[in-house]
Amino acid sequence: MRKPTMLVAFLAGIALISLSGTAFAAEEGSGNSLGNIIMGGGPIGWAIIILSVVSLALAIEHFVTIRRDKLVPPELIDEVEALFEEEEYQEALELCESEPNFLTNILSAGLPKINAGFEAMEKSMDEVAEEEAIKLHQKVGWLSLIGNIAPMMGLFGTVYGMITAFNEITRLGQAVQPADLSKGISTALITTLFGLFVAMPSRVVFFIFRNKVIKVSLEITAIADDLVERFRPHAS
Repeated sequence: MRKPTMLVAFLAGIALISLSGTAFAAEEGSGNSLGNIIMGGGPIGWAIIILSVVSLALAIEHFVTIRRDKLVPPELIDEVEALFEEEEYQEALELCESEPNFLTNILSAGLPKINAGFEAMEKSMDEVAEEEAIKLHQKVGWLSLIGNIAPMMGLFGTVYGMITAFNEITRLGQAVQPADLSKGISTALITTLFGLFVAMPSRVVFFIFRNKVIKVSLEITAIADDLVERFRPHAS
């Protein structure tokens, strides 16, 4: 329970920082309101905001689904174990095939090879266990992608904003005023801020879920090994 609580606290902290920044901007006057800041980021800023929404949605989805009890319901483990105790291996295989998940996919690969020997059974299970772990790693990998793309998009906005500012200098020449450059410079700074604001929590949440995937994968693999240990030949 401790790690999910820590994750919720982290997301709440990010929200608190965002709200604090909004309040501070509002105190500075209408020119620095949150709406004006968002609009100042231009299309690139909006694209980064969309990434932030996707990142938050992924974090919530992973928080709900990447749990051992969610990936492998405890009652299903009890059903499979009961069938093993009764040596109803065909029924156990049918149960695994009818309710596919991380554990049952592993068992479904091994049970048909009972007569081929424990080594063949174990090899098939190990291969599927690796495939299932890879699927989970790929699932959380989108957070890493967002964490890497967001600052690059912020940098793109920075370059775009500076180009806009220099174009104003070229257009107006010596008549240029600081206000003429404000739009381009504002876009450059705002997109950089947005990119970093999205990237940092996305990377942190990615590492949290990556470690969770490793832990859950090892736990489920250990459960599968315990269930099929009865098929291991014992030296007489």
